[in-house]
Amino acid sequence: MPVQRGTELDANIFRYIWRHTKRQQIVLLVLVVGSAPFLYYSYDLPKLIINRAIGGVDFPIEIFDVELEQVPYLMLLCLVFLSLVFVNGAFKYVINVFKGQLGERMLRRLRYELYSRVLRFPLPHFRKVSQGEIIPMITAEVEPLGGFIGDSFVQPVYQAGQLVVPVVFIMIQNPLLGLIAFAIILVQGYLIPKLQKRVNQLGKQRVQAVRRLSDRIGESIAGISEIHAHDTSNFHRADVADRLGTIYRIRYEIYRRKFFIKFLNNFLDKLTPFFFYSFGGYLVISGDMTIGALVAALNAYKDMAAPWKELLRWYQQKEDSRIKYEQVIEQFDPENMFEEELQAIESDRDAPLDGELAAANLGLADEDGLRLVDAVSFTLPVRSRIGVVGAPNSGKEQLGQLLARLAQPSNGSLRIGERNLADLPEAVTGRQVCHVGQNAYLFTGTLRDNLVYGLKNRPRRDADLGEDDARAREQRLREASEAGNIQLDIEADWIDYESAGAGDSRELEGRMIDALRIADMEADVYQMGLRGTLDTAARPDLAEKVLEARLELRGRSEIENLVEVFDKHRYNTNATVAENLLFGTPVGDQFDIEGLASNPYVLQVLDKAGLVDDFVETGRKVAETMVELFADLAPGHEFFEQFSFISSEDLPDYQAILSRAQRSGKDGLNDEDRTRLLTLPFMLIPARHRLGVIDREMQERILEARAIFAEDLPDDLRDAVEFFDVEHYNSSASLRGNLLFGRVAYGQARAEERVGELIAELLDERGMRNDVLTVGLEFAVGVGGSRLSGAQRQKVAVARCVLKQPDILIVNEALAALDGAVQSRISERLLERFAGHGVVWILNNVEMAAHFDHVLVMSSGRIVEQGTYQDLNKPGTTFGELLSNR
Repeated sequence: MPVQRGTELDANIFRYIWRHTKRQQIVLLVLVVGSAPFLYYSYDLPKLIINRAIGGVDFPIEIFDVELEQVPYLMLLCLVFLSLVFVNGAFKYVINVFKGQLGERMLRRLRYELYSRVLRFPLPHFRKVSQGEIIPMITAEVEPLGGFIGDSFVQPVYQAGQLVVPVVFIMIQNPLLGLIAFAIILVQGYLIPKLQKRVNQLGKQRVQAVRRLSDRIGESIAGISEIHAHDTSNFHRADVADRLGTIYRIRYEIYRRKFFIKFLNNFLDKLTPFFFYSFGGYLVISGDMTIGALVAALNAYKDMAAPWKELLRWYQQKEDSRIKYEQVIEQFDPENMFEEELQAIESDRDAPLDGELAAANLGLADEDGLRLVDAVSFTLPVRSRIGVVGAPNSGKEQLGQLLARLAQPSNGSLRIGERNLADLPEAVTGRQVCHVGQNAYLFTGTLRDNLVYGLKNRPRRDADLGEDDARAREQRLREASEAGNIQLDIEADWIDYESAGAGDSRELEGRMIDALRIADMEADVYQMGLRGTLDTAARPDLAEKVLEARLELRGRSEIENLVEVFDKHRYNTNATVAENLLFGTPVGDQFDIEGLASNPYVLQVLDKAGLVDDFVETGRKVAETMVELFADLAPGHEFFEQFSFISSEDLPDYQAILSRAQRSGKDGLNDEDRTRLLTLPFMLIPARHRLGVIDREMQERILEARAIFAEDLPDDLRDAVEFFDVEHYNSSASLRGNLLFGRVAYGQARAEERVGELIAELLDERGMRNDVLTVGLEFAVGVGGSRLSGAQRQKVAVARCVLKQPDILIVNEALAALDGAVQSRISERLLERFAGHGVVWILNNVEMAAHFDHVLVMSSGRIVEQGTYQDLNKPGTTFGELLSNR
């Protein structure tokens, strides 16, 4: 598959543009030159119309053997003039669209190449630059370059042509007027760039200052917990205020100078008409120039203003773009970048890594020259278990990164068999070596996406598309080629099933579940599956199995007193008033519980059932109870979260509402007060809250409102709620909710726990546990895996490596955050799974070294001892000392 890869970026923006757009720039220049004659005749024609068609006397005139009187001749010339206007406009349209497309393609190319370079940055470089610097440079800072790239070559030529043509035309009408116009242009051309130079320097300072501000804001966001913990918010405010002041001073100076340039330019611009009116008028009066020629010259001069302003704008844009480009290129050219060829696409998995793992005088230094790994040498079988131990900062973690080729050695060599690890492409190191570090990163998406992430190295199978979609895909890939982007279809199936030992997606699911078991993550994913929702269109078979399991669960006597099932004709005292009214699950936010009190249709239903005033009164009683119970509690008290419908922040508002109601009665409440009181009853659960406000009579009336809600529901709201139906799967409810088809009863001892045990027992009996786990695979992990705990993220990273089945597994203190029992389980399973493979384990628990064939002991970046556990476990050894200090 041919793939367009990035190239080295030129230091000069014009060389970069010309190298990639030479053919298109030549086409644009041809169009510009071709437009000049039409522009010239559009200036000459008005003179002909005034002097000959309007002021002429020699009629009829013969044109192409056709005699024309004065009026037909005038109409003909006017039509020709209109045609020239159209042609000139068409030239401008074609040139501008072509420039726009060219600029956007080049902007896309530049952003792609910058991003590709980020993927090649050495890892230590990310300790010196932050996201706050890199991201704006790729996104916002290069945005103006798109407009300039299209204009870079053609704009000065085009606008200069638009300027030269009228100057030449004016000189033909009268050389003196032409020289005046040309002289003023020369003055402007000399002065304005001189003045603009300082503005450009200030612009460079502004870009640097804004970038530093962005970096500092990003740092504040990342360290927000420390700011709160140490009461340093005002220090950071002062710091940002000072930086904003610097930016203000720079921008103010830019404005002052920029508007002086505009003032001077406008003055010189208006100086030319002064000479035209005075000298030109004198020439007309003296008979040395026709009034038609003067009008045409004035018209031509009027059209000189636009191209001259465009030339000045181009010059300013050129300087801004040059500064931005040079600064960006400087930031994206760090030392020791990974070679581009190392990320080339390889179609097949390489031969298995075998032989010996040999390090010779291996060293790694940080950016300050500090030796993190120093003169490390060893020769061990690749397919063996190697444990690396040492105190913190002994260099063992950095050795793990070198073995995974996540860091490039400063000196020495590291070989696998006959191959130098530094020369191996990522198609080998990324597929056949897997590294799990201390800080696992998960990408935004589902748990499934993150597990198969290590299998997505190239497209394996084209997406199954219809004819129209296939044509659209080909167009997208062609456009990617034009922009120098990689020509790979993101919609294709990228998963390498073979490397995972699977034949299709179903087998892969089994492999994923097995990997999760090894990583001790199965129980977590099982709970995620129970809480998750099922796509019934994709898995109708599983929905049917859940319905069968629901039926069986309801038939078990143990569940009868633990769950109050949903019944269309009965009020569920363990569900909220909102759930009882809707008798279904909201889809979207149309019937969100917090907005029901202001929902027009819900209010209409309550009004029809005669419940509006009763709900307001119920809300008032609930508010009184809450205020009475919680008024003396400190804000943030745990009881607010556990028992109250009203937050500590809102409590004073409800106290004020109750005071108004007490003084003026319910008629004294405004609409906002009534809405806030109306909100409270919807959250009531009679069996739990036991406030006595939802009595049997009220429950019956809510059931009447339930019937009205379902019968009167407009067609445009039908999709906003999915009603409970014992014979149908509710795709908006959780898997657990569908199994129970009801609510766990309050007041029963260990009800939640016992229900969970019954569900687990039922699912195991019916062989559905793996089905629940597959639903759990669709759990959204959040940004950076933020919806998972740190321990869970580490487990997912371990499972990701297990799924990939690498030849060499490197575990770099990845289990340090887990408790001892979990570490033991996972390590035992991993060593069993990777029997016959290479395992390098950077150990945080020295005792685990007993499970490894070879042990390397590190101190101060060096290997001070190596051998078997039995050889090293002796008095007087560094290893023995580490064991005794554990």
